[in-house]
Amino acid sequence: MGVDRIWNVAEARRRARLRLPRVVFDYIDGDAEDGITHRRNTEDYNAVTFQPRTGNKVAHPSLVTEVFGTKVSMPVLLAPCGLTRVMHPDGTFGIARAAASRGTIQVLSTVAGNSPEDVAGASTAPKWFQLYASGGLNEAAEAMIDRARLSGYEALVVTMDTAVLGNRERDSRNGIQLGGKPSPAVLAKLLGQFAVKPRWSLSMAAPGIEFVKAAKAGRAAGAQAGVVGISGSPFSWDDVAAIRGRWPRRLVVKGLMTADDARRAVDAGADGIVVSNHGGRQLDGSPPTPRVLPAVVDAVGDSTVVMVDSGLRRGTHVVKALAMGAKVVFIGRAYLYGFAVGGQAGVERVLDVFRAEISRTMTLLGCQSVADLDRSWLDLSWLDPGRLQRPAPG
Repeated sequence: MGVDRIWNVAEARRRARLRLPRVVFDYIDGDAEDGITHRRNTEDYNAVTFQPRTGNKVAHPSLVTEVFGTKVSMPVLLAPCGLTRVMHPDGTFGIARAAASRGTIQVLSTVAGNSPEDVAGASTAPKWFQLYASGGLNEAAEAMIDRARLSGYEALVVTMDTAVLGNRERDSRNGIQLGGKPSPAVLAKLLGQFAVKPRWSLSMAAPGIEFVKAAKAGRAAGAQAGVVGISGSPFSWDDVAAIRGRWPRRLVVKGLMTADDARRAVDAGADGIVVSNHGGRQLDGSPPTPRVLPAVVDAVGDSTVVMVDSGLRRGTHVVKALAMGAKVVFIGRAYLYGFAVGGQAGVERVLDVFRAEISRTMTLLGCQSVADLDRSWLDLSWLDPGRLQRPAPG
């Protein structure tokens, strides 16, 4: 399938669903329980409306953004995502190369399926590393932090919202558990799914064998291959303070949804925070990120860099998040859909789509630079706290 026919994220999702076995698509697309938070993330971005200013001549708006002293070509970064090696034969390295080619930053997940050392050598682009650790800050986590430092990662992203894994019912129905061994019945079911997707199965044959070998090596050598089973990553604020003392570069805390937690992250030494509900994959019923983003920005001011993820599917959503006060946004499912369809080229295509949409939105808005965005460009009357308490009609 040609990536040039990916016109938007929804089309990338449609094509990924056609290409992938159900178990792999469900892993990318799935959410926790009833998917309420997942859906409302995007719905609330759609609910925000613009206040455009006409008469401004904006032919080529500037999208260049600086984060932690590093310039990126646009304020869209690639979020950490697990098990990318089972989605396309380009693997994690293809995502790293796509980020480099489009002038942005990939955040490598602990559970991506490749070692931080190997991925660090895949491109010359700036790289961040995201930390999971079963049991919180322990000897294995400390070793992973040191490996990321020695491999040249410029920022460490500590994810706080995975004390246990969310109830991801699609994965459960498919018999998949991170770090678990599939039963013979589950394996038979998976083989049936692979059989009806022969193009994907053939393309993944060699990488699949390599992945199994890496997984075995990782278990035998304390996750030295970067394949880490995870049932939960329960970091505490004391852990964050201890990590701050061990990590000499930029420290980002991800998975915060309240102003109080944002202030605690600053007190613990975080250089940046990510407002995130894990894309609706953890606690279903968490508020949508655009609903809490303004309050978090107001709570921390200029004391830390505020970033956001979850639910961003359009360039308009990116512009709205920036106007609410985020410095940059992260996309996750959006680029994984493209990756599943076309590997590195698919990720590049999705990034190109976001760039075109952001640029067009800025021109129509009448705003010359993303640095000029603030809340005066938005109508935020939709922020009605009573909406959460009112029963649904009918």
